[in-house]
Amino acid sequence: MGHQGGLVTIEAKPESIRIDLGKCAVLVIDMQNDFGAKGGMFHRAGIDISPIERAVAPTMRAVAAARSAALPIVYLKMQHTADLANAGRPSAPHWIKHKPLAVGETVASPDGRPSRVLVEDTWNTDTLPTLTPLEGDVIVPKHRYSGFFETNLDGILRDRGIEYLVVTGCTTSVCVESTIRDAMFRDYHCLLLEDCTGEPIANNSPRSNHEASLLTIQLLFGWVSNSEQFVKALAG
Repeated sequence: MGHQGGLVTIEAKPESIRIDLGKCAVLVIDMQNDFGAKGGMFHRAGIDISPIERAVAPTMRAVAAARSAALPIVYLKMQHTADLANAGRPSAPHWIKHKPLAVGETVASPDGRPSRVLVEDTWNTDTLPTLTPLEGDVIVPKHRYSGFFETNLDGILRDRGIEYLVVTGCTTSVCVESTIRDAMFRDYHCLLLEDCTGEPIANNSPRSNHEASLLTIQLLFGWVSNSEQFVKALAG
């Protein structure tokens, strides 16, 4: 279905969006152990991972529907090389902001094997088990919040003729919003599925960062819907 194209209309804010399935891909951003699993970086740092945990089941449903429609699935993975060379100099803001989260430190994974915080090819940066990529899915490593910064994501999408991105993952106001901003600057139409993303920052405040990001995105950077509307549109 996806490869042949076909227009679908998806209920969204601020208005419905019409998507050409032949030019559409799904992004799964940073749904990995360091952010969404007990024993990962966030959990170790005392950050509430429940907003990310809640996004897992809706994301599974959205990805399953996308697979049925033969849409490409692109996984972004936040990770650094073992020598931390792409984490920035000690004076770099990226390094300064991540140091309190113990990036690069050796830790034990839940099954006791040695692992390292936010380092490639470890348990910490593995995708959450229920969302593991399948053969044929695209995996793009990244080392900053945006999936477009110093990666081949834009080239991969353009080679496939992609113009529409259905966005899932975490966290809403950091890596998801950063990636959507960069995508919009490159003329991609982004549809964020709000129940497929989560944000720990200010999640107990009268208005959370998650809600603030949704408002910004639907007003100025793209469109916001949910997994139910996405699955319904593909099934219809």
